[in-house]
Amino acid sequence: MVDFHPIEMKDREWIEPFLQAADLRGSEYSFANSFNWRKVHDIQVARQDGFYFVMAGKGKKKSYLYPIGQGDKLQAIESLVTDARERKTPFSIHGMLTEQTRELDSLFPGRFVFFETRDLYDYIYSRESLAGLAGKKLHAKRNHINKFKALNNWSYEPISRENIEQCWEMNRQWCIQQGCGEDPGLREEACAVRSCFEHYFSLEMQGGLLKSDGRVIAYTMGKPLCSDTFIVHIEKAFAEIQGAYPMINQQFVLHACEGFSYINREEDTGKEGLRKAKLSYYPSILLEKYTASLKGGAK
Repeated sequence: MVDFHPIEMKDREWIEPFLQAADLRGSEYSFANSFNWRKVHDIQVARQDGFYFVMAGKGKKKSYLYPIGQGDKLQAIESLVTDARERKTPFSIHGMLTEQTRELDSLFPGRFVFFETRDLYDYIYSRESLAGLAGKKLHAKRNHINKFKALNNWSYEPISRENIEQCWEMNRQWCIQQGCGEDPGLREEACAVRSCFEHYFSLEMQGGLLKSDGRVIAYTMGKPLCSDTFIVHIEKAFAEIQGAYPMINQQFVLHACEGFSYINREEDTGKEGLRKAKLSYYPSILLEKYTASLKGGAK
């Protein structure tokens, strides 16, 4: 059995070199993402034979991330198959990128069946597009921002030790408005968001906030994902303030994402409203994700 353990902050020291070497745009390949969602998805990690392994899922519903590293990839995957067998759980790999499905199928011809997981597709945008909002397609976004600027005495600030508590208070109010305690999905998200706040500086997150008349009305947090892509992990705004969402989106891209060609704004998890909102920004890349299941389980 692979020697998995619950992901901890100290694992960042050895995990991030694997992620940097792999240089992948998928949101699953973010240490901050795995760490902040660790309690929700029971995320465990291991280092074996030159590879970084990830296992997620509670009880018998375990699944693995496609291994990254240098060495014998076939043997690495066989180790995970054996691990699943010993745990008496069907073997599957989640969050797979297209090139990974091709590699897996070439290593194990005909042994896996692949399923498209549309709800996990990452929305990746050109930084230039989000910063400038040029063209007819994004005309409505520009209008919302112009109205926001006209109606609010606003300011933008990077998140710092001096103002992070103001962001947390805004987040707390947002959760009350949205009923986080009553909605299972929002409750899980709130757990990940709390972790992001608690470990913001240890994770070296970057964030920005928006104020109107000195009061925080929106904030966002993210960090570099790979050589050309910045990932946005969290974005919250008071929906009743017209233009607050597009404004924090644009301001953060302008101030915090210089030097990157793309912005990964993660998946929509199948939520219709979120999907509509993400599509309305016209992503440059809709990063396809797949789940691979071993035919016959973990035999």
